[in-house]
Amino acid sequence: MQDYLEELSDSVDEVRRSIAEMGQIKSLNFQLTVSDIQTWVSAALTDETTCSDGFDGKTKNGKVVRERILNIAHLTSNALALINSYASLHA
Repeated sequence: MQDYLEELSDSVDEVRRSIAEMGQIKSLNFQLTVSDIQTWVSAALTDETTCSDGFDGKTKNGKVVRERILNIAHLTSNALALINSYASLHA
């Protein structure tokens, strides 16, 4: 369980860093900043997927935890899609 908490903590840190960087986007460094943000959100999604894979859903608690992590991963995936769309508008 400790490993999964660390994965999710990493995921939260990556998303927070991405949100902070979104406020720093300027036309001069747009591509570099967006690339960093895409990398961090992708890493967060990978962390969440890795974590959810560890819960097989055979126990009630395992099933609840896995469903919640999958929900978070779905939201992160949506955020990445929005970021990608934003980046493509400014390419």
